[in-house]
Amino acid sequence: MRDIENKADIEILMKAFYAKAIYDKSIGHYFTEVVVLNLEKHLPIICNFWDSVLFNQAAYQGNVMQVHQHLHALSAFTGDHFKQWIFLLKQTVNELFEGDNAEKIKQRAESIATVMNIKLVYGGVGMK
Repeated sequence: MRDIENKADIEILMKAFYAKAIYDKSIGHYFTEVVVLNLEKHLPIICNFWDSVLFNQAAYQGNVMQVHQHLHALSAFTGDHFKQWIFLLKQTVNELFEGDNAEKIKQRAESIATVMNIKLVYGGVGMK
């Protein structure tokens, strides 16, 4: 297997991830019921986000925390939701890629999920 090398690889990863996440019994409802995800519209945005995170590009112009605060207000996240998101993302990365950037995206995803979990689920006061 090869490493994640560019934005096209991120798109491959995100398509494979969302193919799982949308049908996942734990987190799928966020994409199909809480909001009806238009993957065609969402995919370029999420790829821009990960391009910024992984390759330090200035592609993403949104506020990822604000988006997830809105989702949390509609249907509260739990720590288990974040754990499942991380599990699926890492699983998908491991199925498709290996190398420094593959490890980096898994580490960054874990960090992002941890911060969101602390801020959204626990109100910024730490893990329970």
